[in-house]
Amino acid sequence: MPRIFQTIRVGWFLGFRQIIRANIWTTLLIIVVMTLTFLNLVVISGILVGLIEGGNRANRDQYSGDVIIRQLPDESDITRTTAIIDHLDASSLVTEYSPRYITSATIEANYQTRRDFNTDPNTLGSSLVGLDIAKEEATTGISRFMIEGEFLDPSESGYIIIGATLSERHSNFSDLFDPLREIYPGTRVKVSIAPEANFNQDTLEVDPLTPTRATQEFIVKGLLETKVNEVSGRLFITESDFRRLTGRTNLNANEIAIVAADGVSENNLKSVFLANDFDRYGEIKTSTEAIPQFLEQIETAFALLGNVIGGIGIIVASITIFIVIYINAITRRKYIGILKAIGIHKGVIQWAYVMQAFFYAIIGSGLGVLIVYALLVPAFDRNPLNFPFSDGILVATPRGTLIRLGILLVVTAFAGLIPATLVIRKNTLDSILGR
Repeated sequence: MPRIFQTIRVGWFLGFRQIIRANIWTTLLIIVVMTLTFLNLVVISGILVGLIEGGNRANRDQYSGDVIIRQLPDESDITRTTAIIDHLDASSLVTEYSPRYITSATIEANYQTRRDFNTDPNTLGSSLVGLDIAKEEATTGISRFMIEGEFLDPSESGYIIIGATLSERHSNFSDLFDPLREIYPGTRVKVSIAPEANFNQDTLEVDPLTPTRATQEFIVKGLLETKVNEVSGRLFITESDFRRLTGRTNLNANEIAIVAADGVSENNLKSVFLANDFDRYGEIKTSTEAIPQFLEQIETAFALLGNVIGGIGIIVASITIFIVIYINAITRRKYIGILKAIGIHKGVIQWAYVMQAFFYAIIGSGLGVLIVYALLVPAFDRNPLNFPFSDGILVATPRGTLIRLGILLVVTAFAGLIPATLVIRKNTLDSILGR
């Protein structure tokens, strides 16, 4: 052990002397390369994963809350909704919740101007959602996503909010279905309540031959746009209008979005609901579990792609360090030979060059960490990347950053050790004489 400590101490000394005697511009250039390598390793992967993470955050913030309870697949609603709501009102683990009442519906935009049956009706299918306006506003702040007109007023009747995905003027998916044309605040539309099998929510295709149960005219009060399809692809009316249109008399909801209190994780909140046997009445999912499966697969693929790109950056940086250390060792071959001749162990010399490589990696990575957490992460949070399906952020978890930093340090250490070992192996006298 004393010999190991002596090797480390002398190696530190020799390595430090070589660094302060090195050309300052060369040193700065290597540090810049290591900083860029670290940023490439962390930022590229972080942005790719952040595209999906931004969508996940939006889904939690704008739609599902921390936990969402939906009707069971073989049920028409969440049975015992009142018992669940009583529990939510009494629970200190919950801050806000919003029950939603949902049915399938068709909406027709041109029924007033269509003069004959030769003109195709501008009709599509969607989910019609009845909202408790105050609770929904407290849970998701839904009114902040209005792009035209105003949001619903619980004291008014006969108004509807249309998601922008369903409007031709705002939809990004008009090549997949025929959206509603000429929809503005004040436009009158006809909403028909249809059997559950009347439309496909994924394609928004409707079967016009299926008989409807009830029809009512609504005035479009506004258009709402988010990047969460469960919000931007729906129709919204007040709960009272929903009950009048559907004739629903029970208080059972179809969805309940729940926001956990500060310090309460979504998994803990779900566990409490499971402990109260609420899973007998509805399907309970955390916000993470509620995201579509394909988004999880995309996130995994993007993370892998980011790691591959970062791995290439590490290889480039290690080659750079290898070349720098090798040239440094070659030019100082006589000096190395003298150190060996006076009895300095080769391990000390190797450690000195490893310390040089560590110095470049630690300083470069330290600057990279500072740039990531002091500049880039806050900048992306304030100004997320605008993508059609999400607002992309930069995901840089401390654990992931430390793992990447450790990989970079290990690779850099080998990049410094190998060239030093190659030069040290040469004959001592040949090194001194420059042969």
